[in-house]
Amino acid sequence: MTEHKKSSFWDRTLRNLRGAWDKIASDTGEVSEITVTPDLNEDDRLHLIEHMQACLDARGGEVSARKRAAALGHAYLSLNEDGRKKFLNILASEFGTNRQTINEAVANLSAAKDGEARFKAEQSLRKALKAPRVHLLTQFNALPEGVKFLVDLREELIQWAKQDASLKGLESDLKSLLTGWFDVGFLELQQITWQAPASLLEKFFVYEAVHEIKGWDDLKNRLASDRRCFAFFHPRMPEEPLIFVWVALVNGIADNVHVLLDQDAPLGDPETADSAIFYSISNAQDGLSGINFGNFLIKRVVDSLSKELPKLKNFATLSPMPGFRRWLDGRLLEGNFDLLTEEQDEAIMSAASKGSPEAAINELLSRDKWYENDEVSGALREPMLRLCAYYLLQEKRGGGTAGDSVAHFHLNNGAQVEQLNWLADMSERGLAQSAGVMLNYLYDLKTIDSNHESYRAGEAINASTRVKNLLKN
Repeated sequence: MTEHKKSSFWDRTLRNLRGAWDKIASDTGEVSEITVTPDLNEDDRLHLIEHMQACLDARGGEVSARKRAAALGHAYLSLNEDGRKKFLNILASEFGTNRQTINEAVANLSAAKDGEARFKAEQSLRKALKAPRVHLLTQFNALPEGVKFLVDLREELIQWAKQDASLKGLESDLKSLLTGWFDVGFLELQQITWQAPASLLEKFFVYEAVHEIKGWDDLKNRLASDRRCFAFFHPRMPEEPLIFVWVALVNGIADNVHVLLDQDAPLGDPETADSAIFYSISNAQDGLSGINFGNFLIKRVVDSLSKELPKLKNFATLSPMPGFRRWLDGRLLEGNFDLLTEEQDEAIMSAASKGSPEAAINELLSRDKWYENDEVSGALREPMLRLCAYYLLQEKRGGGTAGDSVAHFHLNNGAQVEQLNWLADMSERGLAQSAGVMLNYLYDLKTIDSNHESYRAGEAINASTRVKNLLKN
């Protein structure tokens, strides 16, 4: 989808939200609308604080509280970026916890002599630790699209909190609130088909984060009879997917994404397919970052497909390595590059005009359309696959987890590194991220739990023999 279409999509969504809240906020009654300047001047600030306090005081009952929350949300939506930052700073600074109250509650807890006194002191401390702004944020739950509003608000807040430490407490409070609301027990798994409303299908153009959907024909192909799409939804956001996965039903473990996405390829028979290939997983709501649904999604989809198509034997992904080229570029800059065998060093240097393996790799990968040159791609193939294997199996973050974000996701879910595929994604993104290499993570139903436990324990990353052999001298 073009940027223009994306912009139009979000503008329409915002207009609908404003319209719904405007009607609630302007209904007859004692609650008045809030009119603010786009950048939220000092007079507006004082007026907002007064209105927020009225929300907390709950004057006039539930109907009035709902109107006040709608007026507050409508005011937020009318602000520009600078005004929204000021709005959130008001919530963070004026309606946070009271340090003195917390200290007193801690002292009372320490001084408690018996069970009853301790219970009361614990209750007081728990209340003191809950910032008033949490109650304010909770009031949006009663509004149409109120939960979606808070999810989008957190999306902005995450970025701003990185630059302004005073917003970190508010962001943490909102994350805790959303974590409770989006417990996996509340989520609904739905299969998306071509018969779904166009307004819903349109959102997959916007939210697809791995392989761009290039048009309605492309989308229709991804929803054909030998394909599946599954998404998690929340009851309070019934028209907004939270996370979704695309599945291809094929024979054998797929090793090239262009084949899977080829609109001219013959239609397969899902009844005779032996493999389900998860070729794209996208989080649709950036405001739910850090709230993990992916592991539950894959397990639910595997269970659903196993029941629908009992002939399926393999459940695997065809995944990118988004951090590989960044890691490789860093290692090449360091010099003293000793990750290849002597034979691979010689093959790389003979195909280039440079006198060191690192310089030769840089030169070959910088050549225009190197992947279409059989001599160059042939010289790079074995060295690059070895480097990919090293990156996946040896490069770790703190705590012993995989350095690659996608690898961490699948390994933590109980998969194993199964197969590396040369020139499997020759899109601009695929070449930039991993020199076109993709890999299959295999979900073996018999070993998912044990793989998860060993990975979390910091043990060696589970991989097939063929991948491990790439690292042999």
